[in-house]
Amino acid sequence: MAPERDEAQEAGPMDYETIRFETAGGVALITLSRPDVMNALDTQMRAEITHAMQVAGREARAVVMTGEGRAFCSGQDLGNRETAANLDVERILRDEYEPMLRAIVECPVPTIAAVNGAAAGAGANLALAHDVVIATESAFFMQAFSRIGLIPDAGGTWALPRQMGLAKAMGAALFADRISARQADDWGMIWEAVPDAEFEAVWKARADYLAQGPTEAFARIKTALRSAFENDLSDQLGVEARLQGECGKTRDFKEGVVAFLEKRPAHFEGR
Repeated sequence: MAPERDEAQEAGPMDYETIRFETAGGVALITLSRPDVMNALDTQMRAEITHAMQVAGREARAVVMTGEGRAFCSGQDLGNRETAANLDVERILRDEYEPMLRAIVECPVPTIAAVNGAAAGAGANLALAHDVVIATESAFFMQAFSRIGLIPDAGGTWALPRQMGLAKAMGAALFADRISARQADDWGMIWEAVPDAEFEAVWKARADYLAQGPTEAFARIKTALRSAFENDLSDQLGVEARLQGECGKTRDFKEGVVAFLEKRPAHFEGR
């Protein structure tokens, strides 16, 4: 089930220990901050990401997630041999991963994963849960699950065939090969791979663009495109008409039309 919106709105402040959270210029930046374990996901980090995404969805107009150090996220923190052998994987996925992933996918503002390095296992699929993935060329993605006798999780079985097509998704899951950022870009798995030297400037510019854009329209773009996988043409045309009607009542639409007629850049307020 999706997190209840009222509960998210009533969530109090949290002292983050495994992530850093900051906002500036309408952009919320969430940095995964366990570099000693390549930002592996543990129970606390999942809870903190979920909370931060809920806060960002209320207080920002765009969200960026990136990693500290040489990795974006190395996936599930398996701990030691004893703890790994006793993991209740199904409970963890249902109780901890699902709320985190829903908080990302259902965030009302655009989200960017700025993949700065290795994104493996659940870490790869954490990135793919975002609306846009921008990776540095030295980064890579790996569906490492089959190497330890598991299937892709953290939303991987949902995202991969939609973004790569079934043939590439099947190979990625079965062989668990490294997929370079350039390959991921070429295959349609991510939005773009950029040279390392340009990476930070590129994702910041993309985030600033989204934060200054028509926020209500962006939210409906997300809804419309995702619904297309479940609808036939008639149903999807109905979705478009309804959502476009809602956009047509916003201040940003009126500003966009006036700016177009006056041949000047639009100044969107996000409402």
